[in-house]
Amino acid sequence: MTAGTPVAQWQDRLELGEGIRVVDGRVVLVDILTGRLLTGPDDRTAALTELARLPEPLGAVAPVHGRPGQWIAAAGTGICLIGPDDRPDWLARPEDGAFAAMRMNDATADPQGRFWAGSMAYDATEGAGSLYRTGHDGTVERVLADLTVPNGPAFTADGRAMYLADSAKGVIRRYPVDPDSGLPGAPDTFAVLEEGSPDGMAVDADGGLWTAVWGTGIVHRYRADGAPDRRIALPAVQPAGLCLDGDTLYVTSARHGLTAPGPLDGAVFRVRVDVPGPPTAAYRQGSAA
Repeated sequence: MTAGTPVAQWQDRLELGEGIRVVDGRVVLVDILTGRLLTGPDDRTAALTELARLPEPLGAVAPVHGRPGQWIAAAGTGICLIGPDDRPDWLARPEDGAFAAMRMNDATADPQGRFWAGSMAYDATEGAGSLYRTGHDGTVERVLADLTVPNGPAFTADGRAMYLADSAKGVIRRYPVDPDSGLPGAPDTFAVLEEGSPDGMAVDADGGLWTAVWGTGIVHRYRADGAPDRRIALPAVQPAGLCLDGDTLYVTSARHGLTAPGPLDGAVFRVRVDVPGPPTAAYRQGSAA
């Protein structure tokens, strides 16, 4: 398997670029700590365009099926819907009043149209994080606890397996998921990284798992059996989020925490790969169909 050379897109250098997706042909991503939802214009030398801005951190979004311009978001201490007016309609704020100061982190929709989002403590308190699942009826439930810095999740095409990274522990776990109930089962350890922290993830058409490895400037691909397959080096130390759009891999990066960031730290990159990825899944509010 071969890949092209990573190329930086757009002018922006993000503090904490994450949650990148391709929705209706356009790249959508967040800058978590500034609360901004952004999209990339066709002119790849231009600046990113702001779609929405919240007065609190914005971890990731998924489109809402059949409702153009509406998003479900992991933001602040919970889950909300965001429309064209930027005003959040809160479904739940389960991390309000937690023993540690908390925020939502990475999130995605699964193939059945549910929305999954992780939470973490600002100071990465061990075991303070959780994984929440939002059902079609808008009910938000905690499905996993005792996590530290959950990232992903990423789902197989049939929704029967979920990959979830605990970045602080350098581990990626694979959970069986009942596609009807949305209940995760007991996990297996899929990969343990000796260097860096696994961050955003995506599953390709061959069942391979891609993950951005924070702190290394590397993106890893694993085969479906967990065997390491390949590595792509980026000119940015902190790759954070990634997604596949056909045979194009997009990767975000971050400047946050770097004392002397380089010129491409915080950039969004694209690179051509051999195995395509599936379209971005949407949250299906009110119906699983």
